[in-house]
Amino acid sequence: MADTVLYVCTTCRMEGDAPDGPRAGARLLDALRALPAPDGVTIEAVECLSVCKRPCTVAVAAEDRWTYVYGDLDPAASARIILDGVGLYAGTPDGIVPWKQRPQEFRKGVVARIPPFPPRAA
Repeated sequence: MADTVLYVCTTCRMEGDAPDGPRAGARLLDALRALPAPDGVTIEAVECLSVCKRPCTVAVAAEDRWTYVYGDLDPAASARIILDGVGLYAGTPDGIVPWKQRPQEFRKGVVARIPPFPPRAA
């Protein structure tokens, strides 16, 4: 199983976040780190994924696999769901989890799907 990285935008801010309190993205990161990650998955904080209109946002990537960006995630309730979905991703050879097997939050929250880099030889 290839190493998979779950990137968590820590600067995501949701409506209602206290100006002097932790942002929603940082709260999501804390919730994710409080749970055991699937085998082969590393959780990394990033300062911005540039999806500010759809907080909270994460990206999942691995070498030779499609990269996905997901938004509209709940910082308190979605940590387990995200890790389950990333575990499914980590178990695929190409990063593509069949649509019906993806968590509902991943089906409705997908922002982008980015081809593997470098491109596979034809």
